[in-house]
Amino acid sequence: MDISNKYVITINREIGSGGKTIGKLLAEKLGVPLYDRAHLSTLEDKEGLNVEEIERLKAKKRTWWPDLKKIVELDGGFAVSIYDDLPNFAVPEKNDTDKKFKTEQEILEGIADAESCVVVGRCSFVTFKNHPNHINIWIQSPMQYRVGRVMKKKGITSEKEAEKFITEVDNLCEDYAMRHTGQSRYNTRNYDLVISMHDKTEEEAVDLILKYIG
Repeated sequence: MDISNKYVITINREIGSGGKTIGKLLAEKLGVPLYDRAHLSTLEDKEGLNVEEIERLKAKKRTWWPDLKKIVELDGGFAVSIYDDLPNFAVPEKNDTDKKFKTEQEILEGIADAESCVVVGRCSFVTFKNHPNHINIWIQSPMQYRVGRVMKKKGITSEKEAEKFITEVDNLCEDYAMRHTGQSRYNTRNYDLVISMHDKTEEEAVDLILKYIG
């Protein structure tokens, strides 16, 4: 990947692996924005973006994202998310429609066409498969590690309850990916770099990624 030109780094992860934190730290180090489900939901729900509106914007101007970004005032402060009060891991909703998924993909493609960025989740390992300058990263962890993080972040007091929660989220996310992309999140052939977090800090993982991209 050539970081002297526009690029996209995607971070897909298991819940409790620290992937979102890694994405934020990486974006800060690189000095580029980070986008996740919260940003996309704001654009869809509050700004009324949908497939039809995006097509209208694209008809006016191929690279439409910079102008829209100024209007909606999304946080471009290099990954200092204005959505930090939301849960650390956004779980796909069962009623997420194909149209909503297509809208998200169109938004992400428009962003990547205009600027370098880090994207967390949202089946982004498929979204940018034709982007000329991208890498896909998968963050994983052993269940014991994930249980500990989820208990701490969610305030869950029982390991059994935390493991049940993790399993339910895993199944929802996998179903979401398969339904919309036909690809498994766990297929490592979808990624350029796979990082296991059982013996690493988030900072160490970011250093690994920076070394990988050179």
